[in-house]
Amino acid sequence: MPVLPRLVGRIKRLPPPERLRSLDLTPRHLSLLSMLLLDGPLTVSQLAERLSVAPTTVSLIVGELTQKDVLRRRADEADRRRRIVDLTDDARPAVSQWLSPGAQAWREALGPLTPEQRRVVVDTFLAYEAAFTRALDRGNG
Repeated sequence: MPVLPRLVGRIKRLPPPERLRSLDLTPRHLSLLSMLLLDGPLTVSQLAERLSVAPTTVSLIVGELTQKDVLRRRADEADRRRRIVDLTDDARPAVSQWLSPGAQAWREALGPLTPEQRRVVVDTFLAYEAAFTRALDRGNG
């Protein structure tokens, strides 16, 4: 399947906008930024669940990106104890410019599919990821 390496190569060559270039963003950062761009403001717990990582991991990433003025935290109006994470107004245009082509491509590719078909696509990618991880763990990579 040459399509996956080709696609990953193209994505990696997509240069970040000037506003984000010096931030040393990793794939974890990009996943979190994508969630906030596509789904809007979320709590740390919601982000952790959607990214399948521990809340402490998300808290560290959010803290780092808050210090870099990419994210902001605010109190949840419904429950003042909860904190909502969102993109800053200054960072949103750069994040959108960088990540929107991928989001649009997913919408275009998955849009015609039924919810069940979309689930098969997602499940297939998850199965591939799990199999790849197992192969690496066995020393086959």
